[in-house]
Amino acid sequence: MRLIRTEPLTAEAFAPFGQVLEGTGDFRLINAGLCRRHHDRAVLDFGPEGRAGISIFKAEARALPYEFDLIERHPEGSQAFLPMGAEPFLVIVTADPQAQPRAFLTNGAQGINLARGTWHGVLTPLAAPGLFAVVDRIGATPNLEEHRYSEAWRVIRG
Repeated sequence: MRLIRTEPLTAEAFAPFGQVLEGTGDFRLINAGLCRRHHDRAVLDFGPEGRAGISIFKAEARALPYEFDLIERHPEGSQAFLPMGAEPFLVIVTADPQAQPRAFLTNGAQGINLARGTWHGVLTPLAAPGLFAVVDRIGATPNLEEHRYSEAWRVIRG
């Protein structure tokens, strides 16, 4: 079995795949100075035939080590995952199914926006309830491609 070690999710490391969504860095005060707005953190891309939609996903919790043989991508639009709890989740991505995937571990206060066409693993919360708001493309044309590896990968804590 092939092995991948987790790495911390950082904006720099994740940049080839999309954006990290977190309340850090530059902000401006709003709401009479009682709220920090970390402005315009994601590039939302829904293509010419789609529109933005917000869905709620509830995924079963998994544990490390974690094994997978399936990745997917959405060629017609970006996909943002915003956890509705404070639990870490696993983010598996790769530029190409023939390349070794990377496994990022969120810190429990981060979301992600996957760039259009990015190959990624399925939603993998590491604790219940696994509840996420998902912002992605809604449209009439197909927007899912899947790839199954001939041999599974095992993700272990880095």
